[in-house]
Amino acid sequence: MLGIFRQRNPAKSANDGPPPSLSPLLSPSPAQSSTTDASPDNLSKSPRPLTVSTSTSASDSASTDSTMAMSAVDVFFLTFNCAKNFVDVPVFATHLLSALRQRSAPGGLPDLVAFSLQEIAPIAYSFIGPYFLNPYLARYEDALNLAADAFNNPTGHDDRSPLPLPGKLRTSPPAYTLVRSKNVGMTAILLFARDPLAVVDVQEAEVGFGAAEMGNKGAAGLRVLYEARDGAGSAELTFVATHLAAMEWNLARRNANWAAIMRGLTFENPEKILKPKVVAATSAEDDGEGGTGLEEVVRLLHDRHIEESRQMQERLHDISVFKPSSHLFVAGDLNYRISATSPTPNANFPSLDPESENYYPHFFPLDQLTREREAGRTLNGLSEARVDFPPTYKYDITPPSSSESNNPLEVSWKFAPHRYPSWTDRVLYLDIPPWTKALRPEARGIEVQAYNAMPVVASSDHRAVFLRVDVPVMDKEDLLLPRQDSHAEYPAEWDLDPRAKMPVAIDPEAWERRAAARQKEVMAGWSMLLGSTQEGALIVGTLALVAVSAWYLYQQWY
Repeated sequence: MLGIFRQRNPAKSANDGPPPSLSPLLSPSPAQSSTTDASPDNLSKSPRPLTVSTSTSASDSASTDSTMAMSAVDVFFLTFNCAKNFVDVPVFATHLLSALRQRSAPGGLPDLVAFSLQEIAPIAYSFIGPYFLNPYLARYEDALNLAADAFNNPTGHDDRSPLPLPGKLRTSPPAYTLVRSKNVGMTAILLFARDPLAVVDVQEAEVGFGAAEMGNKGAAGLRVLYEARDGAGSAELTFVATHLAAMEWNLARRNANWAAIMRGLTFENPEKILKPKVVAATSAEDDGEGGTGLEEVVRLLHDRHIEESRQMQERLHDISVFKPSSHLFVAGDLNYRISATSPTPNANFPSLDPESENYYPHFFPLDQLTREREAGRTLNGLSEARVDFPPTYKYDITPPSSSESNNPLEVSWKFAPHRYPSWTDRVLYLDIPPWTKALRPEARGIEVQAYNAMPVVASSDHRAVFLRVDVPVMDKEDLLLPRQDSHAEYPAEWDLDPRAKMPVAIDPEAWERRAAARQKEVMAGWSMLLGSTQEGALIVGTLALVAVSAWYLYQQWY
């Protein structure tokens, strides 16, 4: 399929089931353990609908008690696989401007903007670090502020052409300030704020799960406390950028990558929490020697052990991605596909034509992420807004024909024939806990304002995807699971929420192994740079010239 992206029929949805006449399309993944047969042959018999977001809509929120209205943080989270290329700032800014204008409820620019970027630069640059990586990252800051300036100062710009770059002398401060950037290998996260003073207590986390736990695949996280301007409170937010294992057949590996995030992406070294526990246990044993009755000593030690274990588990929970008092967002190239095998030569591909029997929404019931998430094997507890956009991968950029314009915003493309088009790029969130909804019926959940994909750009085989939400500002205590006592029985499903019980145990050695992997990255990065790039050849040549010159001078002097 060749052509310029066209806006699909809004009456259709990517979650709609297939028509009765749909022919077999793909092979189902053998890794699926769901009882529903989701093979293409059975799609027309028993379509599997997407479980849509449970976020409160604007109409729902209007029915709540207006006197209990709370302020909210306007958050925009975008994911983009950069394909190791520099981004075209005017083009990306123009598409970003269109994205910033998409909001269900009226509003201005978001308070916080986060970018999850994968394959941000060539692997050698990414492994070495900031000196080579910063020029790639800086372009996204430039694009964001260019789009924000156009949003704030409409000048009749023609949306059919890229935004012009600003002059060298800026007349006003940029709309957004970079709060923090963090990368693990080729995956980076950038966090921007309109009011940087409102963002306090910034924490970082990283984990690699590529070769030898290096960062060719991995996740980077930022956790911040955002203080409401009106003094109504604060909201703690956790942003995770990640790039999971590729290839159709690698479903189990992708799930394992997510498990590695849950175990190892911690915002404090777990050993600092666990080591005092060992010391305290030893001290308690010493205190019991030669004391009162043996039974009393055993009872006291048992009670102390239970309380210390509970406190330790709470602290470990707090440094994980599932900190109970924090709102969690995960974005990235999650790489979940619609098939476990590569396409055959005559395979049916999704179409953007609403009249086609292969219209792309009919393929969404094969989405691995939705099926695995609902089965509890990945992205535990997280929600996703309704997916109404076409597959975001894999695109082949084709040269424009003589009859087509050279406008960089209008990119000619086709789906790559060797990969099934899939929704690999996603943004998910953890809504407010079920106990908060039960105990505070008037509380607003996370309200989705937009969830969409940006147009195809010439520099990547992926499309960027963005989520815009209003995050409620509420007291920390309202998000915590109430202490259970002997007179209260809580619903069993509350224990399924990862803020009540961690799905996996925290890896106490995660930081130590990550430090070792980082050393490998630096060595590998410099080796690749010196052996396979122009910069490396220049460095080697310069060192050789210096060595020869030194030898010559030595011979002349001695």
